[in-house]
Amino acid sequence: MDIEHYIEELFAKGHEKYLPHLSVDCVVFGFHDNELRVLLLKQRNVKQWALPGGFIKRSEPLEGAARRILEERTGMNDVFLRQFETFGATQRSSAKANEQFIQGLSFKVSESWLYDRFLTIGYYALVEYYKVKAVPDIFSEECRWHNVHKLPKTIHDHGEIVRRAWESLRIHLNYYPVGYNLLPEKFTMPELQKLYETILDRPLDRRNFQRKILSTGILQRLDEVKAGVAHKAPYLYKFHLANYEKALKTGLGFNL
Repeated sequence: MDIEHYIEELFAKGHEKYLPHLSVDCVVFGFHDNELRVLLLKQRNVKQWALPGGFIKRSEPLEGAARRILEERTGMNDVFLRQFETFGATQRSSAKANEQFIQGLSFKVSESWLYDRFLTIGYYALVEYYKVKAVPDIFSEECRWHNVHKLPKTIHDHGEIVRRAWESLRIHLNYYPVGYNLLPEKFTMPELQKLYETILDRPLDRRNFQRKILSTGILQRLDEVKAGVAHKAPYLYKFHLANYEKALKTGLGFNL
């Protein structure tokens, strides 16, 4: 089935396969070059950007839909994923906005389930930047990373969804560990601190941060130092996975 025929079928009969009025949008965070980045898709025709998202199959659970969408866009099936908010403003989507996606195609649609009001459930995902193989969907012509401080123009309320996801991640940071899904397997204490500072968008005291993070028991110091450093090379660390997983369930409760 070619893309045009698939889109025509989606507009006409998609409600038979997917739940109407509901969608999922995923804010995929990655950490690269000391920047917090978000994965966005450049939409066809409208030339604006959007979050990786999609519809919920009638036969799948909600989180299953989010994980399916993430795997389709990133090639990853084992990522940290958390639901954070539902977005339901009356004007968040409209028939006029959705109709733009089929501009230039041979078929016309006057009525469609996609023109109805949609509520979207927001998830944020934490991924290791270099492991992502970004792939656009059928409505998009490009999929790439953007600095969270320099987002392009987005469709609907997707800019607001990113902002709310970032706020939720900051709150998460004070109660649960973060890093396993964003950093390479081995990292230095300054690299971990920089990750936390980037998410919080403010500097942290070095000694206080190190004391608090080591007190959690989620780190293991290795008998290795970072290679290629001009001055005194810092030790490398990795996460103690058993303690990390336990902290994700029980929480840490340290304020940074």
